[in-house]
Amino acid sequence: MTTDTTSPQSPEAAVVPPSGPAPSQRVPQGHKRLLTRRDRITLAFMAGVPTVLHVLLVWVTALASIALAFTSWDGIGFDSIKWVGLDNFRQLFTDNPQFWPAVEHNVIWFVVLIAIPTPLGLFLAVQLDKNIRFSRVYQTAFFLPVVVSLAVTGFVWQLVYNPDTGLINSLIGANKPGHYIDWIGDPKLNLWAVLIAASWRHTGYMMILYLAGLKGVDPSLREASSLDGANEWQTFKNVIFPTLRPTNTVVLVVTIIEALRAFDLVFVFNKGAQGTELLSILITNNIIGESSRIGYGSAIAVVLLVISLVVIIPYLIATFRKERRA
Repeated sequence: MTTDTTSPQSPEAAVVPPSGPAPSQRVPQGHKRLLTRRDRITLAFMAGVPTVLHVLLVWVTALASIALAFTSWDGIGFDSIKWVGLDNFRQLFTDNPQFWPAVEHNVIWFVVLIAIPTPLGLFLAVQLDKNIRFSRVYQTAFFLPVVVSLAVTGFVWQLVYNPDTGLINSLIGANKPGHYIDWIGDPKLNLWAVLIAASWRHTGYMMILYLAGLKGVDPSLREASSLDGANEWQTFKNVIFPTLRPTNTVVLVVTIIEALRAFDLVFVFNKGAQGTELLSILITNNIIGESSRIGYGSAIAVVLLVISLVVIIPYLIATFRKERRA
């Protein structure tokens, strides 16, 4: 009978370390950088250049206009700048025969845009929201004037209003000698002619804004109104339109801004003469006109800036309050 002379091994002895060099352990080196140096340079360039341009072209020019509004300067040499205080504003409000008509025309511009193209844009948005056939084609056709430059729009409408070969005079038979209707040269007609062109463009803008608002309406509201027996008009008046309150606020602010910054169409039509005076036209004529009066033109720009801030600041305050509540 043989006996096992092998002694039992302990667990520590049973574990044999692997031959060869020991594997190196990875030492934590902190957070790994997500952006390389090239990425940081590119990001700084993409964010820095627009910021610098915005500061130079918006803030610096705005502050310079405010400062120059209290001076008299013809634009030739900085040594010719003279401090005149409030004389530019005093002359603007009392001695300029074009200022108050320009303010009146800007107000008329706003009233027409809010009264005609805004409801028409809402009507088109409601119809297109029904998912009718070729709705994409209709949206593109109505929004196309918004994409086209205002200067190009002005040239197109000049052809429409041409006394000899224009579309309107040809349709109504007013393109014959003795029967001409000068839509652009007549001071009683030219402002309304420009407003028709502006309304044609503004309608597509309003349509897109309202269409975006209608897409955000909860479909259950329509279903509940239908179950209650409301017809289409009652549903829109009592259910849909109240939910468009944020969109209406945006539309109002956008329309006011459009009325205040109106320039391109009028300048292309007749350069703001003979009944189409606007504040923006007066600013341009005084700053870069034949007799450059940069201080006086800056005073008009400051008045336009104040009017704009009266509208924009309450809108921003209301927007920030809603964000805080949310």
